[in-house]
Amino acid sequence: MKIATYNVNGVNGRLPVLLRWLEETTPDVVCLQELKAPQEKFPEQAIRDIGYHAIWHGQKSWNGVAILSRSGQMKEVRRVLPGDPEDLHSRYIEAEVDKLVVGCLYLPNGNPAPGPKLDYKLNWIKRFAAHAQTLVNQDMPVVLTGDYNVIPTGFDVYKPERWVDDALFRPEVREAFHQLVAQGWTDAIRKLHPEDKIYTFWDYFRDAYGRDAGLRIDHFLLNAAVSGRLRAAGVDRHVRGWEKSSDHAPVWIELANAK
Repeated sequence: MKIATYNVNGVNGRLPVLLRWLEETTPDVVCLQELKAPQEKFPEQAIRDIGYHAIWHGQKSWNGVAILSRSGQMKEVRRVLPGDPEDLHSRYIEAEVDKLVVGCLYLPNGNPAPGPKLDYKLNWIKRFAAHAQTLVNQDMPVVLTGDYNVIPTGFDVYKPERWVDDALFRPEVREAFHQLVAQGWTDAIRKLHPEDKIYTFWDYFRDAYGRDAGLRIDHFLLNAAVSGRLRAAGVDRHVRGWEKSSDHAPVWIELANAK
């Protein structure tokens, strides 16, 4: 089974890129972030036409998350992260898909930092970690994936000294992420590529993609019930070079079939 995550940075404006990538790579399950589309403007028919069923949580102009499945066997579990009923951002959706629990997230950016946006980010991570704690020891396989907006270590960014004051790399943000992983989650990319330079995002400015001046901020976390099935993981880096592409590239894992 192949599962992918992709921050599309506008699902309608970049729909040709998304459809091209889906048709070329045919992942079984796909998590999308930053739809930037209200609920009624999600391109369900175009996605259905190439063989995918979808559930999504849209929001006008900002945020938005979706889960796609080629099998169509999805049961939505939740579309709001617990812990703050006043938080109206569309940043989390969770479903049971092909005998997996899949959580798709778009974690807040947090900039400018320090300030209220960083405070919101840290509170969101705290809520997410509390929810993740309820999932990590389940017998059912759980995959939590998406744009975490966290650079875990200096190895995960080009010239880390330039990011020390950024909300993606501030010490308190990295510490919150490391505490999350320490619950018992496996960082799939680092599990299989512990010493490789791997980026998932390249800014549009200063020819960042051409210079490979990137960041690793899109992650897969796997609980113990599924981590042993991990067989491959990677980034479809070339997609970032397509015309009118997102500033993120798709990230994917492959799991062995359950016994």
